[in-house]
Amino acid sequence: MARLERLAECTHPAHGVDTVVARMRALDGTWARGDGVAVFNRVYLAVTQELGRHVGAGAFPDAEAAATLGVRFAERYLAAVDAVAADRRPPACWRPLFQLRRHPGVRPVQFALAGINAHIGHDLALAVVDTCRGIGCEPADLEDEFDRVGDILVALEERVREELMPGPDVFQVADPLTHLLGSWSLERARDGAWSAARTLWTLRPFPGVAEELRERLDGAVGVVGRMLLTPLPD
Repeated sequence: MARLERLAECTHPAHGVDTVVARMRALDGTWARGDGVAVFNRVYLAVTQELGRHVGAGAFPDAEAAATLGVRFAERYLAAVDAVAADRRPPACWRPLFQLRRHPGVRPVQFALAGINAHIGHDLALAVVDTCRGIGCEPADLEDEFDRVGDILVALEERVREELMPGPDVFQVADPLTHLLGSWSLERARDGAWSAARTLWTLRPFPGVAEELRERLDGAVGVVGRMLLTPLPD
């Protein structure tokens, strides 16, 4: 009943999504097109715009919860951007992408998936916890919204691979790339994020243990990101 009451009170839940979309659009205009962070930003902008369309069309059981999750999720990425702009260290999961953003041996699809890895593998779990605290619910109450957001991400990942992978005319170059990118799965990352979110929520009475888990998750996702950004020969 509480979730239905929140939904009735939330007249324009997509407005928060519109705000982060506007920020990402502004960032897109400040970076060179080949910049690795810009590559991810364009992919994520498309994801967030799609989320906003779904929220506006009433595709989620709880529009407020879906919009809040989407905004809290985006804010994690934008906080990493702001940290780098202010000469501060971003979370470990984001460091490989920002450090290698201009490396000539890294392909656009690698930049895109390294960003998706950081955002799903680390940020999504924390965004679920942020959302639960913000609207007063349990992770289980967000499962439908989490799954539907995940479906949008999976569809975008498939499009990223299709659009950014080299064509058959450069198959010999693409062969090690295909092998490298085949070692990572968005579905597995999404499942891991859900488990991590539930665990972090359960550990709220033990903040020290929860912070240690978050730091280890951050570091582990960063290692995977560095692997995805392995420079490849021309």
